[in-house]
Amino acid sequence: MAELESTVINTNVKQKDPSTALVIAVTTRAIFSLEEEHKLYLEKGKEEYTRHQQANQDKPLQPGTAFAFIQAVQYVNKKILESNPAERDLFDILVLSNNSPESGVRIINSAKHYGLEISKFCFVSDEDSTQYLKSHGVKLFLSADRTDVCNALQRGVSAALVFQQEVQAPSTPLRVAFDGDAVLFSDETDQIFQEQGLEGAVQYERAMEAIPIGEGPLKAFAMHLGKMRKKFGQGECPIRTYLVTARSGRDMGVRAIKTLREWGLPIDEAFFMDGAPKGPILAQIQPHIFFDDGLHNIQGAQNVGVPSAWVP
Repeated sequence: MAELESTVINTNVKQKDPSTALVIAVTTRAIFSLEEEHKLYLEKGKEEYTRHQQANQDKPLQPGTAFAFIQAVQYVNKKILESNPAERDLFDILVLSNNSPESGVRIINSAKHYGLEISKFCFVSDEDSTQYLKSHGVKLFLSADRTDVCNALQRGVSAALVFQQEVQAPSTPLRVAFDGDAVLFSDETDQIFQEQGLEGAVQYERAMEAIPIGEGPLKAFAMHLGKMRKKFGQGECPIRTYLVTARSGRDMGVRAIKTLREWGLPIDEAFFMDGAPKGPILAQIQPHIFFDDGLHNIQGAQNVGVPSAWVP
């Protein structure tokens, strides 16, 4: 590991095997509400920010957008270990932070305060912290910084941009909602739609119906989630997944369903919105996180209090 990274192992949490675990990396601004502190950092600089964090190191930070998602992930681990204490296919959470270890004490204390089972805190002084994702075996990266997310996606890691918002997501079971095109699937049909309009996209889908859609940036994460779901019977599974897509069920739903079947990816419920707003259906599902590539859909989800992550 390069000199630029300082990793603090949380000895209170059982360390997972990154070769079998579903490793999720979150930045401090994704998991905690640090908007005031970030503003201080931008306006007054790193030294003033560090001073502030040290002075407040025993004052817990408020939960951020990804907080409830991380809590729900812990619940899944608990359920998996209840049915098989030797299970190694678990979620593993690590925090990736541009804080120095000195200013990071408040982050560690906050995680401890809320009982978050974060196995490692990685403090990176380098500008591009995403270079460390692969070495930690990260399968999903959540950040409040757009450059970080774009860098992670370029490195082949499933990643999404988290927007700060007040969230009241219920705790269990873990509910994850995915958009289809450009998130779970590739953006091939989106591109046809841009060039040839809806009629062209519908004709393309009909012609390609027997051929699975290409992989999107979050497919690998969704597949690992699907693998964990298969450990449970239908009635007792602590994970629920949803497809909420702008596609119409009649004209463009068949290929999407066939693709999921071909991948062996189980989805609990699929909603084909035919271009209608997604907010009302998301308000009913109440997912812990919703992934979409359209900012208008992210805004609609935020308006109904659903934690959202943008896949640029």
